[in-house]
Amino acid sequence: MAIKAKKVQPAKTAAIEEAKKVLSEYNDFIFADFRGLTVEQITTLRGKLREHNAVLKVIKNNFARIAFEEMEIDNVAEYLKGPTVIAMTKEDSNVVAKVLFDFAKDAPVITVKGACVEKEVMDAAKIEAYSKVPGKKELIAMLMSAINGPARKLAATIKAYAEKKEAEGDAPSAPKAEAAPSAEEKPAEEAKAE
Repeated sequence: MAIKAKKVQPAKTAAIEEAKKVLSEYNDFIFADFRGLTVEQITTLRGKLREHNAVLKVIKNNFARIAFEEMEIDNVAEYLKGPTVIAMTKEDSNVVAKVLFDFAKDAPVITVKGACVEKEVMDAAKIEAYSKVPGKKELIAMLMSAINGPARKLAATIKAYAEKKEAEGDAPSAPKAEAAPSAEEKPAEEAKAE
């Protein structure tokens, strides 16, 4: 639980409100220790996260703790110790976690501490397992592929059958329309009838 002073300075109150405003825009939070990362590495990581509609923020731990408490998100205080960066996203938090874990392979100084996904707190092992689940877009692509596969096979089979029948000469030919008598033929026939 965050320690609250009896008389809070206006600047700190404003900082807490700003932290709450930023955090309330997102649903899922992944906490990581970023001690030892260079500015270039942090910039690279931010760019990779931005590709997945996620942001990376450093918020003073005490302000973040109070903001989370006011948002009724409990049990994240243990992840807000030491230098902490928060990756925030509105959806596909497993993809964001995967980005963090993949980045940690290249920059082992970053360590994922835990996460809060849809108000469920996860430790590092649980969020790592969650990061291996396909994202929403990947699942939709897999579903569409599964649906389209049989339809494509059926279409290819029908086409191959039609081509085979046409090659064998068994294909039904289109009925020939009788040609209407031309203007020259018509008067001759009428002349005979008279």
